[in-house]
Amino acid sequence: MRFFVTGGSRGIGAQIVVDACRAGHDVAFTYVRSEERAREVVAAAEAARPGGQCLAYQLDVRDSAATERVAELALEALGGVDVIVPNAGVSLAGLLVSLSDEEWREVIDTNLTGAFHVCRQLLPAMLGARFGRVVFISSVGQGGGVGQAAYSASKAGLLGLSATIAKEYGKKGITSNAVILGVVETDMTREAMSESNRKFWATYCPVGRTGEMSEVSRAVLFLASPDAGFINGAELRLTGGLDWTP
Repeated sequence: MRFFVTGGSRGIGAQIVVDACRAGHDVAFTYVRSEERAREVVAAAEAARPGGQCLAYQLDVRDSAATERVAELALEALGGVDVIVPNAGVSLAGLLVSLSDEEWREVIDTNLTGAFHVCRQLLPAMLGARFGRVVFISSVGQGGGVGQAAYSASKAGLLGLSATIAKEYGKKGITSNAVILGVVETDMTREAMSESNRKFWATYCPVGRTGEMSEVSRAVLFLASPDAGFINGAELRLTGGLDWTP
């Protein structure tokens, strides 16, 4: 199958890109700034599956016109897209009353509006093929979190967007599901997660640990597979059993 992954140059996105290639799929992914990181992901993907296609495109998903251009390039290069993984996301911490308009828009426009831009552009190709998979990356933050008003709102919005796609296009062979993540070990969480939050998670999470990126990518690949054809509008919780955050 042919994947389109946003935010694929680092962390969970990069893991999904490489694992999808390893599983025999062709992949186009986007990155915002670091061309060097993108090249490293392409190299890792090519090593995982010599001869496969792994294409990197610079894109800020907040830009609707740029999203249209990149989507057209990916569709032409891959011959279509079967799986959309809107993974691009940012998080800016701050209590609600201190959030600026610019900070709010950066998070909402990247995490939620960007996902909308990508889906709107690629869904017509899926409708033409009468097959498609959309897998959103949400978070336990969708239930609210102190200092995370914009992030929580964006991740909750993805659930509504996913459910809508599931209902609008299920009869067209397209499914849409969301993966709700707890704390997953990435460069971002290692840099941003305080020691007290890490201790909290290790203490109260029923499995007693944080998640691994490979666990996320395997869940995404399953939801993208033909075996998941009757799973639609679902929310798969990869939280280790701790489904709330302070």
